[in-house]
Amino acid sequence: MRRSLVVILSLISVAPGLFAAQVVDPSTRLVISVRDQKLMLLQNGGKIATYPISTSMFGLGDYWGRMTTPLGYLAVAQKIGDHAPIGAVFHNRRFTGEILAPNAPGRDPVITRIIWLRGLEAQNAHAFSRCIYIHGTPQEQNIGRPASYGCIRMKSTDIAALYNQLTLGSIVQIVPDRLPKVPKATPIPSSNTLVAAVEKTNSQNQLGSSSTSTSLTIEQMRMGGALAAERRKSQARGEQTNTTRESIAHPTDKAPPVLNKGAVTALSPRA
Repeated sequence: MRRSLVVILSLISVAPGLFAAQVVDPSTRLVISVRDQKLMLLQNGGKIATYPISTSMFGLGDYWGRMTTPLGYLAVAQKIGDHAPIGAVFHNRRFTGEILAPNAPGRDPVITRIIWLRGLEAQNAHAFSRCIYIHGTPQEQNIGRPASYGCIRMKSTDIAALYNQLTLGSIVQIVPDRLPKVPKATPIPSSNTLVAAVEKTNSQNQLGSSSTSTSLTIEQMRMGGALAAERRKSQARGEQTNTTRESIAHPTDKAPPVLNKGAVTALSPRA
């Protein structure tokens, strides 16, 4: 796998004109096995899916006038049929308006989607001019064995699924041998799963903040009550001290008895 990545990067460096108008995505690539008659989709070095296909019934090569399937490294140059229905018939890469069911008798046009390939090596330099596609076919009963006129044929549902996974510049490698053994790619969480996780985290943070806020409020109330009680005690002690000071400064004396005017005090006899 590492060797394949090195080859891909070297091809990109020697063919800058090919990629001048498109972004290369070496993380997503296809490996097509002529021997297995299968196509494997890889992302970040892991296997995403495997589909049955059909290569040319006339063998391998990139010769003018021969309907053969080229080998080597190619790239996705164009994608055609974004919103076309399953079974849509194409003529000269244009939707005719006709729709065919799988295995329609006597019919063998290009249908559903077109992934147009461009060669990156000398051994497949004519691939784009020869109109080498990955495309859907109504002759699904022939999928799994060489039955095309040079292109890579797929079932309509398979090509529609694959089409959505590829970008312009995705690498396509066609090999005569079996598919390599590659581990499955690590599943990537869907957008819904990520959104749910973020919402759960935000909810937990809000609950934590609310709980903290409530605890602080109760603590503040307790402190406020204690301060108020202390303040009342201080006020009571202050009032008692003031009362004591006033008593000392202004003592209360008993008034002497008052005699009636004109009254004569009797003298006690001498003994």
